[in-house]
Amino acid sequence: MIVVPLKEGENIERALKKFKRKFEKTGIIRELRYRQAFTKPSVEKRKQKMRAIYVQHLQEEED
Repeated sequence: MIVVPLKEGENIERALKKFKRKFEKTGIIRELRYRQAFTKPSVEKRKQKMRAIYVQHLQEEED
């Protein structure tokens, strides 16, 4: 649970801004998006392999 300590007379907008910043740092939204779009391990490996081939091809063109 995220706790945002408030000082006496602190502005609500400022407190909300602090809460949003802390919430983003926890990475909850990123985790939810990752879990919504599940990909099979075999597909994930294939993507990584294709990306590695692409990067290697770019490096060969540079040289």
